[in-house]
Amino acid sequence: MLENLSQRLQGIFSGLKSKGRLTGEDINAAMREIRLALLEADVNFKVVKAFVSRTKERCLTAEVMDSLTPAQNVVKIVLDELTELLGQEQAKLKLSGRIPSVIMLVGLQGSGKTTACAKLAYRLKREGHSPLLVACDIYRPAAADQLETLGGEIGVRVFREDGEDPVKIAKDGIQDAIDNLRDVVIVDTAGRLHVDEAMMEEAAAIKEATSPDEILMVVDAMTGQDVVGVVQAFAEMVDFDGVIMSKMDGDARGGGALSVREVTGKPIKFISSGEKPDSLEEFHPDRMAKRILGMGDVVSLIENAVRVQQAEEEQMEAEELARGNLTLNDFITMNRQVKKMGGISKLVSALPGGDKMLGSGQVDENALDEMEIIINSMTKQEREHPDVLNAGRRKRIAAGAGVTVTDVNNLMKKYNETKKMVKKMTAGLAQQAGRGKKGKKGKKRKGGMPGLGGMGMGDIRRLQSMMKDL
Repeated sequence: MLENLSQRLQGIFSGLKSKGRLTGEDINAAMREIRLALLEADVNFKVVKAFVSRTKERCLTAEVMDSLTPAQNVVKIVLDELTELLGQEQAKLKLSGRIPSVIMLVGLQGSGKTTACAKLAYRLKREGHSPLLVACDIYRPAAADQLETLGGEIGVRVFREDGEDPVKIAKDGIQDAIDNLRDVVIVDTAGRLHVDEAMMEEAAAIKEATSPDEILMVVDAMTGQDVVGVVQAFAEMVDFDGVIMSKMDGDARGGGALSVREVTGKPIKFISSGEKPDSLEEFHPDRMAKRILGMGDVVSLIENAVRVQQAEEEQMEAEELARGNLTLNDFITMNRQVKKMGGISKLVSALPGGDKMLGSGQVDENALDEMEIIINSMTKQEREHPDVLNAGRRKRIAAGAGVTVTDVNNLMKKYNETKKMVKKMTAGLAQQAGRGKKGKKGKKRKGGMPGLGGMGMGDIRRLQSMMKDL
């Protein structure tokens, strides 16, 4: 959604890098371009004015760090200010010690509120909770049916009643959760096409009756500047605790996402991209700021990869990978895991400079499928023991897969590179986990990056290069 803004800002910084020394005029020109880029992205004009003013003042008064060029110093300042604009620190979901904890979702009709309820329930279930969904939208046709269908897909029970009092339904839902030992209740409230007094009074009544631990407002990221008035109204009447930004995979300009916290002071807690239950992600202001500036989000990429692997790989297989015993069967498994993580496009976009690679058409979405076809043309022995693949075998495999011998050779090259990367990543993660269990501080890996499983920048560059080759 923020791709156009990202490209504009990266273009501005590229122009600064060609100058060995920056004058006040250069800074002013860059700030004008940044202002235009933000306004074109539909960021609220008051937010833009304050952001540019702070950034300009810092750029004109800051001393250039010894380790940075003047242009890099400007990028660092913009990154810091953008992170501050988005919230600085990650705002986590807060659940009280009482049982059940109550989470109430509010928002306009069409913002994706009901879907967000199901996604949040799925996330909490995955974290070990036992959630209950409560359908309190008695106005929208089939709203309760939709919630029940979504709940059935993720294995979460939905409480609903035929009455016309949403406050009573919410209270009865909480009692049902107590009776059936559910530790979290997620209340789906009614929305309207616009903010009105009746909706606000009903939301306030449900809030008073249920005393929710968290009130989350679901905001359609495609709304643009209009979102400012909506969130202000909800903040005044309901005093919500945080925001879920839905439809972040849309093609609108997305400036509303950059305006919410500055205008209301309420943090963005989750973002949602896609329709799948697992598409609700925790919002990290620093990582989002880096992605907007083209620096990628490798940390989220690694976390996502680890989560998928933990869910699907048995302990024995994980130990095999840690020793570097990666077979071509494992390579197919990794291919399918990549698809579950969103495909090559999502993987590449999380890497520094990934958006440029996608925009220039350097990434082939079908590359992993083509690899799988080649691997399926091999015998069981060849897949489990790739070292036996001599010239004759590779020629036979190429003929069977309808490709050239060069394609087979390229596959084996990527397989060997991946084997080295997987060994390094899994070994690093295992080493970190071991230190955590023993409570001892290990030596810092030379050139390694914290939170990346012991991987160094050289490893990240090789991973980026491999994705580019794909």
